[in-house]
Parts: sequence; structure tokens; C-alpha cells
Amino acid sequence: MLKHIGVTDLCVGMYVQDLSGSQVDRPFWNKSFLVENEEVLEKVRASGVTGAWIELAEGSDVKAPAPEDAVVLAEKAGQQPTCPSKRPCAEAPVARPRVAMSEELLKAVELCSRSKAAVMDMFGDLRMGRIIQQDQVTQMVGEISDSLLRHPDALLSLVRLKTADEYTYMHSVAVCGLMIGLARQLDLPPPLVEEAGLAGLLHDVGKMAIPTAILAKPLPLNDNEHTTMRTHPEAGTRMLADSSHFTPRVLDVCLHHHEKMDGSGYPHKLCGTQISLFARMAAICDVYDAVTSDRPYRDRWCPAESIRKMARWTGHFDERVFHAFVKCIGIYPVGALVRLQSGRLAVVIEQHAQCLLTPIVKAFFSATSRTPLPAECIDLACGQDRIVSVESEKTWGLKNLEALWMGEAGNGSRPG
Repeated sequence: MLKHIGVTDLCVGMYVQDLSGSQVDRPFWNKSFLVENEEVLEKVRASGVTGAWIELAEGSDVKAPAPEDAVVLAEKAGQQPTCPSKRPCAEAPVARPRVAMSEELLKAVELCSRSKAAVMDMFGDLRMGRIIQQDQVTQMVGEISDSLLRHPDALLSLVRLKTADEYTYMHSVAVCGLMIGLARQLDLPPPLVEEAGLAGLLHDVGKMAIPTAILAKPLPLNDNEHTTMRTHPEAGTRMLADSSHFTPRVLDVCLHHHEKMDGSGYPHKLCGTQISLFARMAAICDVYDAVTSDRPYRDRWCPAESIRKMARWTGHFDERVFHAFVKCIGIYPVGALVRLQSGRLAVVIEQHAQCLLTPIVKAFFSATSRTPLPAECIDLACGQDRIVSVESEKTWGLKNLEALWMGEAGNGSRPG
């Protein structure tokens, strides 16, 4: 679990995941490190950084004040003293009511269309050597963030349905949304959540330096084409560096979203904690959207199958960040085809807020008689049925499962 603290609260024994402050102020080359002794601690405090993100699973936490100290601190802050065992009302998060999935899907369809047009314009400007308009991208990130607050499943499920032709543009929108959702799952503060979304939106801008014939090739790339494609992180970083609007974290994601924990990634073969938290997040979001989307040379995997395969790729992803990602989108993401204990096939239509194993599904097909059934929505949290396996659409010859979970939002058009 990550926690942000002021640099004055940093102590020996804490594991620093990242520092708050300018890159030039960083006292060490590694972004993540253990505060092993007082010498390391003094270097951090003297460097000019303002705060630190500490990983509680790998190091110490801030020592809690004694009960009487908590009262004194509250009084100094101008608050009424409260029982230390109870969280003050002023600190309680303000929960925004979640709207219905069907309602947010209708809004998300329109948002996807506008976002695709905006990304196409933005990438077109980059191709022509023009500077990105920061206000435009910031507004787009804000709208995507607001959609996820209204309902976290709608937009993230919808952006998977992009066609192969629109992949380059909608992939940026999808990774933006996934980064925002993952940042919230990691309990990052709102400014870093928005920054994560911006990094996701811009992570692949370097592809505008890649020839269209390679980007849109309907067959797997050859070795020379692969070498060319692998230049896009550095090309994108150069593009963004021409503007002073983007933070070091955004530039780092653009440069290092293809690095792997075992050092086998590119362009710099970083490993472990040499890779920043944001870049580790982006690596997961980028791959998940890629494998669950139709590509010019490959059909998409189903979302639940993708999660299972990615979990088996040793050395690719940060394990703790990947577990947070699974919590964000679900073990059985929206759109997954599952078999129920009752012998019916169903499609997942919504996640359960508290339990990853009991989503809301829509049963529509008998696996035993291989015949359609009247569609029935089932909340598996009620214990009436349960999932026994993940199924493949191709195995059952099923098509257009999207219509089962998109409802009215799927009438007439796909997103984008």
C-alpha cells in the first residue's frame, strides 16, 4: 500500500517508491529505494524534494501519535478534539453516488466519439510538428475521469470495442481511463490521479513518428519493422519535451511504458525499482488494452482470458500493481463470457463493488442443450448461482455479445 508523507516525516526503515519534486532535485538515480541509514535520510532531506510516496509493504510506516498527541494536533489545526479511535468526519471521503451502468454507457458512447476526434487532431498536430494544446488534453482527461467516477465500468468496457482501424487513437483513450482507475485503486491523491490519466493519454504519441505502413500492417511485423516500432518511446519523449507543459512523470511514462520488471523490456532494459511507479502502471494498462482490442494482425482476447494470461507472464509486471489492476477491472471484467453452475452461459454486465467473484451477469444460453434462453439478469452476490469457468466466444460460435451488456447504448453504433 502506498502512502504520501512530507519529507520531514521520512524515517530510517521506510521504502521510498517515489519522491515529490523536480527531477533535478532527486538525490539518487533510482526512483525507489530503502532509507537504510541516517546518511541516506539526510541526503533526501537536503535535496529540496517536498515529500515522498512510501510503500508500506516493504518498509516502515509513520509512527502514530499517542492519543493525547492526536488531541493536541487537532486543536492546533483548529479542529474539535475527537476520540482517537474514530476518524474525524472532516477526513471521511466524500462518496459520489454511482449512476446506473445503462445511463453512463449512453454518455460514454458520446464521450468516446469526442475523445477519438480530439486524439486524432492531437496526433495530427504532432505529425506536423505543432505543439499540443495543453488545455485540450487536460479537459479530455477530466471528462474521462468524471465518467469513471459516475460509474467505473462503463467507459473502460466500451473502449475495448474499437475497430482495428481506430486502434491507434482509441488505445490512448483506453489507457488514459485505465490509468485513472488504477491510480484510484492505489489510493493516489487526486492530482496524481489526473497526472496518471494524462500520462496514459500521451504514452504512445511517439507512434506518430512511425510510418503508417508499419502501424497499419495487417500482418505481424518483421525484424526491421519491429526495430522501427521500438523507437516510438524515445520519439514520443522528444515530442513532449519540446513543450514545457508536461511533468517528468508524464515524460517518463512515454519513455518507459515498455520496460519489464525482469529487465527484458525497452528502450533502456530497466528492471525492478529502476522503473517508476507510473511506468509500471502504464505497462499493465497498455498491454491489457492491446490484447483485448482488435488489431490489424490479430483478433482480441476476451477480457477474463487476458487477465489470466497476463497473471502468468512472470517477470513482466509489478505483482502488487497488477493485483490492484485486477481489483480495478475485476477478475471477470464486463463483457466476459462465463459458465454458471446452473449450466447456463452468461455475460458479465457489471462488477460488484465489494467482491470480485460475484459480478452481475446476464444469462442467455443453455450450455447443456446449446439453445438460447430468455435473457435473465442475476446478481451473483445473492448466492443464487456462481461462476464455474470462463468460456470462449469462438468455442460456442457466439457473436455480438456486446449487445447483451451495452443495452440501449449499443443500438445503432459502436463507440468511436
